[in-house]
Amino acid sequence: MILNVPGSDPSSPSTPICSAKACRADAVWVLAWNNPKLHTPERRKTWLACEEHRENLSQFLGVRGFLKDVVLLEDWESPEPPESPEPS
Repeated sequence: MILNVPGSDPSSPSTPICSAKACRADAVWVLAWNNPKLHTPERRKTWLACEEHRENLSQFLGVRGFLKDVVLLEDWESPEPPESPEPS
């Protein structure tokens, strides 16, 4: 489970839910964003989105210049594989 993401509850094993107001659907997407007036360029805040709300939430962040990336939740949660050492 990812931590510090709206809709995720560390005490609950359930699937994270969409960040859209009043939506209780399972999240499928992570929308990574930042507000350049408040956050450093490398900082990423996250919203979760179901299929139905991904476009609307992306547009909301995009018109403000906040949207940085849209990633499938399963890809966001997957740890990167360790780098294999280069042969000598």
